[in-house]
Amino acid sequence: MRLFLYISDFIVPFMILSILIYGIFAGVNVYDTFIQGAKRGFWTVVRLMPTLIGLMAAVGILRASGFLEFISEIIGNVTEQIGFPGALVPLTIVKMFSSSAATGLLLDIYKEFGTDSRNGMIASISMACTETIFYTMSVYFMSAKVKKTRYTLAGALIATFAGLAASVWLAALV
Repeated sequence: MRLFLYISDFIVPFMILSILIYGIFAGVNVYDTFIQGAKRGFWTVVRLMPTLIGLMAAVGILRASGFLEFISEIIGNVTEQIGFPGALVPLTIVKMFSSSAATGLLLDIYKEFGTDSRNGMIASISMACTETIFYTMSVYFMSAKVKKTRYTLAGALIATFAGLAASVWLAALV
């Protein structure tokens, strides 16, 4: 087990050093290339900032207004019938928009039910098995200037539901 700890401590510095050595042997001006990439990354963040602020504000408004709890209660009555705890519906909805806001809800679930409870286990696994669909779509499509998303949303929702089903199933195995 200690071996894995040592490996994990040194893997990132090793990768950085490997890239530097490869760049030097390939005749690339590594520092200038790094600065150029950092500038492009900075401007990408600046372009994405309005979208990110809008998503965060929308999630905050949904939580503060009580609308999220209202919708979750309605949906939760249905999901209880198929084995998914209704208490986890708000987490599932918010996770589609913001992972950081979902982490706050996850901590609330831990406080209310406990980390080792069925709800705590399903919530933990679902956080790992699902994606921030709308955040990811807005960020990646905006930076790649994609206008037609085709079946991305449908595919992402299907993958999310599969992740949720897997989290219920995996939590039952523990």
